[in-house]
Amino acid sequence: MPLVSMNEFLPRAKAEKFAVGQFNLNNLEFAQAIVEAAMEEKSPFIFGVSEGALRYMGIEFTVALAEAAAKKSGLPIALHLDHGSSFDVAMKCIRAGFTSVMFDGSHYPFEENVRLTKEIVKVAHAMGVSVEGELGTIGGVEDDVSVDEADAALAKPEEAIRFYEETGVDALAIAVGTAHGMYKAEPKIRHDIIEEVSRAIPVPLVLHGGSGVPDDQIRKSIEFGIAKINVNTENQVACTASIREVLAKDDKVIDPRKYLTPARKAMTEVVRSKIRLFGSNNKA
Repeated sequence: MPLVSMNEFLPRAKAEKFAVGQFNLNNLEFAQAIVEAAMEEKSPFIFGVSEGALRYMGIEFTVALAEAAAKKSGLPIALHLDHGSSFDVAMKCIRAGFTSVMFDGSHYPFEENVRLTKEIVKVAHAMGVSVEGELGTIGGVEDDVSVDEADAALAKPEEAIRFYEETGVDALAIAVGTAHGMYKAEPKIRHDIIEEVSRAIPVPLVLHGGSGVPDDQIRKSIEFGIAKINVNTENQVACTASIREVLAKDDKVIDPRKYLTPARKAMTEVVRSKIRLFGSNNKA
């Protein structure tokens, strides 16, 4: 089937209290691992693509990989710009075939974030493309996103509600205590903020920084209204650890297939476990 917007499955996820995983697309092996796990589990999912990944793969190859995955799998898959930095980048992705975009205006003052997000929503909705907005700042480092922990700021529920009302986004990422990358200590997620915002607005909430969050906190977040969870670092860790293991055993290995095949398998296991944890298995 063709790629779809996130509106094809996120509203149902919120209503039925499960979450759909966004798994970042960084190369062919990531694409294959993610779609293999999703096919086995019969789960919808989102390919997240950062601006850094776009520069690495090229936008044409990126879209082609996602379209091939959708055609092969028959699953509802969204191709989503992750942490888009500008109107121009979002429009470039939409023109190329992305079915969803995120505009990260969290580093702007509230009013400017609303204004810029609203502009993207207007054009994207006219093209049938879903939009994710962000409020509050999430700490940590992931790809092009780097925020010092001291500068991370939780979203204010009243501002999050107003942000949705003024922008009309299809999904809203709010800072509730998670961070990009792996955690040095157990994160303290503000489930009270999730619950208050989710009850007040009809659209799904998004949890960024899903790698390494304890399972019980993930389940509780979903129960309170999170319907999209972003995972990237855990796949990167699994991929790299597998490659290092192969090369450490035999320094004569030069065929990339010899170390990328087990790396792909390791990522498939990560994605499969997340799909089951999020409860999106058998929801395609």
